Amino acid sequence: MMPEHTALLPALQAFLHHLQTERQVSAQTVTAYQRDLQALASAMAEQHLDSWQQLDQAHLRPMLARRHQRGQSPRSLQRWLSAIRSFYRYLQREGQCTHNPAQDLRAPKAGHKLPKTLDTDRAAQLFNQSAEPDWIALRDNAMLELFYSSGLRLAELAALNTQDLDLSQGEVRVTGKGNKTRILPVGRKAREALNTWLAAHPRLEATGSPLFVSQRGQRLGHRAIQLRVRQAGQQMLGQNLHPHMLRHSFASHLLESSSDLRAVQELLGHADISTTQVYTHLDFQHLAQVYDRAHPRAKRKPSDS
Repeated sequence: MMPEHTALLPALQAFLHHLQTERQVSAQTVTAYQRDLQALASAMAEQHLDSWQQLDQAHLRPMLARRHQRGQSPRSLQRWLSAIRSFYRYLQREGQCTHNPAQDLRAPKAGHKLPKTLDTDRAAQLFNQSAEPDWIALRDNAMLELFYSSGLRLAELAALNTQDLDLSQGEVRVTGKGNKTRILPVGRKAREALNTWLAAHPRLEATGSPLFVSQRGQRLGHRAIQLRVRQAGQQMLGQNLHPHMLRHSFASHLLESSSDLRAVQELLGHADISTTQVYTHLDFQHLAQVYDRAHPRAKRKPSDS
């Protein structure tokens, strides 16, 4: 620690000791607290603040803003403020400070990071490729078609057995989160791809056999499926592709054509519709803005803006 921090050191070291001995937090947590609080001490030294009592919100708020401007994530800023709040609670308990400058400060909220989707033209480009006549290409094509046709999670597709399919009815039975089973439709193109894959490997018709297998005949694992999907994206589209993107594209394209959020919720296997709202690619913020502008009982007064 730099010399100008000398007056701030004793209380900081005592707090770190308190974390290790009394609260018995992990070494990793102590290191994180130390790093965040040393950064605070450095910023205080730049402003010639030589006691923890001198720091108040008027000092701390600009420090938070500068860290945000430097590109620190909302999560990092939240952790930094949490460390300061904990430290000042300790100082108050020890009678070394009368206030907590971080008590009412909040970091910027982290936005929901939505996964990317394929638009309908890109999806068509992915599936309209002429497959090579080898069994790996047939298997991969069947996996891609089923991901996009039925909106499966990676774990759901990997766990499928041949008896989970009823291609005559165009259905697949999947077991999702919470061990809940749901029956999903399988589209015509996916049925064709699956029938071609099953015909190429008659032994897969055996009851209980995994639907998608490796060259050794073993169930294809999660990482292997992810790799095959990624390779398909690179070869056919020139971009990264992963199972979640296909699931998300499935939901987005259904909503674009039907706008039936409840139906998509059921198909995705979401317990709460709010999960579907975050998961899908609809711009709910934009819809809210349109509502605020258009609805007679939602229009904002000029003083509100």
